[in-house]
Amino acid sequence: MTTTRQFSLLAATLSAVLLTGCGDAETTIIETDPIVVDGPDDGDGGLTIESMGRLAVLAAQSNEAAIFSLDDGDLLTHFSLIHNSNTLTVSADYRFAVIVSRSQDYMGFIDGGLWREDHVEHLHDYKQDPAMSDYELTGSRPTHIVKNAGQMAVFFDGDANTGIPASVSVLTDTNISNQTSELATLAYSINMHGVAEPRGEHLLASIRRDDAQSTSASKSLPDQVAVYHLHNTGYEQEQVLDVVCPDLHGAAQNHAYVVFGCSDGILLAHQHDDEYGSVKIVNIDGLDGSRIGTLYGHKESKSFIGIASGHGGGPATLISINPEENAMELLEWQPQNGANPVSYAFSHEGEHFLVLDNQGFLNILSPHEHNGETHWELTTSLNTTEQDISTMPTGMSFGMTVAQNGHYVYVSDPIAKHVLQIDLESLKITGDIELDFAPASITWLGIAEEGHDH
Repeated sequence: MTTTRQFSLLAATLSAVLLTGCGDAETTIIETDPIVVDGPDDGDGGLTIESMGRLAVLAAQSNEAAIFSLDDGDLLTHFSLIHNSNTLTVSADYRFAVIVSRSQDYMGFIDGGLWREDHVEHLHDYKQDPAMSDYELTGSRPTHIVKNAGQMAVFFDGDANTGIPASVSVLTDTNISNQTSELATLAYSINMHGVAEPRGEHLLASIRRDDAQSTSASKSLPDQVAVYHLHNTGYEQEQVLDVVCPDLHGAAQNHAYVVFGCSDGILLAHQHDDEYGSVKIVNIDGLDGSRIGTLYGHKESKSFIGIASGHGGGPATLISINPEENAMELLEWQPQNGANPVSYAFSHEGEHFLVLDNQGFLNILSPHEHNGETHWELTTSLNTTEQDISTMPTGMSFGMTVAQNGHYVYVSDPIAKHVLQIDLESLKITGDIELDFAPASITWLGIAEEGHDH
């Protein structure tokens, strides 16, 4: 194990300049020398930057977020956030850390300081200090946030108690950096716990029908999917998919298909020019009544991974979904008794599926072909902690984020108060960023690289 450096947020604060940002957010910026782009010429007159990226870490016991350099483990800066209850995700092109406070109807953005612009003739990379953006996105109950091909769809559930209907906003990193006031938007007439998948000029989004028509057991859950097309800044409905999807929850897509989780199976949508066909993949007996409510896809993976559990929770069952065969099957590997998954992700190029469990094991699954079909099997289970897991703070868990420019995954440990860097090629722990706070969640920021076809 290689140890980088340990830094105290208190020490950083004492040597920092305090600024007050928009919305009374207090921003702490460490005084450093100006950052100079040191990347090589890409051969076409552009500049490229070689960097492992940056890491955004949300603190568990305060309303703070810290940004670390993954090149040397340095703490670059930290920010005091407006609200106390936050979740952390990343923007569609990985430039911005996205701070979501669902109960406060709020989304804020931290510029990680690394991004790329396509100047047609060449690529131009930029490297700056992280900064809290003045840009904010507000709407009733932002919940499901989905990213695809440079677009981020935010589904606002709305509020039945106040009569606020659901809506969807679709934005890009350019919208955030330009602080675009009028985003591409879909407005509903009723609240719902829904989801939307952005796909270029199209948006596949859930529909909640009248309670008398709905096939959902929970009427706040939709049971249909419609295809919308962008006109100016508004989405107009062009098609309602024929297949009904009761208790719709969870969605994902790859290069050819979009899938939605239903209580009785998977709704599979396939694009043909500007229209979409749909079929239902019926739940297999091995699910024993569980619902697939979470789905993962990757543009370079032919199969999807579904996570099924009972309506009231319980152990997770992992499913492989083959859209070309309209079939699903139980994965050859399932979590052991007592080891409940806490985080899932495809690796950067889609060649592995990663399952981090509450025992601190990173389970690495890989696909193999058999009789022309793709099956997933366990390659390695890597123990990432030496701590007594019974001392895990209440309400906390291990966390994971995947680099989008290489074969690294990062695992946070609230007990040890550190983040480990794991090389998926060597299957070894190659770095250790020490913290002086317990991490609630982490996400990778930086310049993503295109993967390779598999």
